[in-house]
Amino acid sequence: TAGRGIPRERLEIVGQHYFARGGISPINGQCRTLIGELESAFDAASIDLPIYWGNRNAAPFLSDTVSTMKEDGVRHAVAFVTSAYSSYSGCRQYRENMAAAQAAVGDGAPTIEKLRVFFNQPGFIDPLVEGVAAAVASFDSSTTRVFFTAHSIPTASASTCDYEQQIANAAELVAERVPNMAPWSIAWQSRSGPPSMPWLAPDIGDAITQAADEGVTDVVVVPIGFVSDHMEVLQDLDTDAAAIAQRLGLGFARVATSGTDPRFIDMIVGLVNEQIDGTAPQALGELGLVPTQCTNDCCPAPVRPGRT
Repeated sequence: TAGRGIPRERLEIVGQHYFARGGISPINGQCRTLIGELESAFDAASIDLPIYWGNRNAAPFLSDTVSTMKEDGVRHAVAFVTSAYSSYSGCRQYRENMAAAQAAVGDGAPTIEKLRVFFNQPGFIDPLVEGVAAAVASFDSSTTRVFFTAHSIPTASASTCDYEQQIANAAELVAERVPNMAPWSIAWQSRSGPPSMPWLAPDIGDAITQAADEGVTDVVVVPIGFVSDHMEVLQDLDTDAAAIAQRLGLGFARVATSGTDPRFIDMIVGLVNEQIDGTAPQALGELGLVPTQCTNDCCPAPVRPGRT
């Protein structure tokens, strides 16, 4: 947590989540699997490019990866960020991280261009459509509620980026493609800020509780804000949200993330090919393609309480 001032009691709670799952983060294994699938897809598409992996907060750290790239003679790179949406932490902060890594490596560091966000591309949407359709079909849709969830962010941050709009657009793209779709709405999860700071709501636990009060018998939860089944999916949904549903006597199903679905892998290949040959990928819905390189004032960093 590198001096971020997170209360010790919160660290102890989160630590238990990891200890209960072998003491490791599941996201690292998921990244390795993604890279392996992508290497095979590159071979099939005759893309002769090496794949490197760098993290923001854990080994392999991005600065070490950029240093290795320099040593290997890489001069230009494109970056696939495992976040589908525009926001400070999901887009701009990664660009800042890459710039900091380049500065740390110094002269000879490769240039890095971030690939565009992909919340409305078929390779991301279609696997979710398939998962939601199967989950809804397993219940009586007339008394089922579908909740699309994403990481909550401060409302002040949401007001300066397109994150909330893009989440809503992605959810609508999925819902309109599901046969006999049950009523649905958006809920939020994994908030971590102080109680005094307003964050996007409702929380998924509160949304499930209200749904039970309204006569809903079954809930389907779709982690549309994420691309892999990492800790915030496994804990906040599979454990905490599922426990609330069970306590209320509700059926519960959680749809898998797009993860390493072949369609998702093909989407990444398409994003890379856009940089190679200029072929723009397909975008679904009214929002269209988001620029590959955003303006310098997009998605500003959130202002913390007591700071200016």
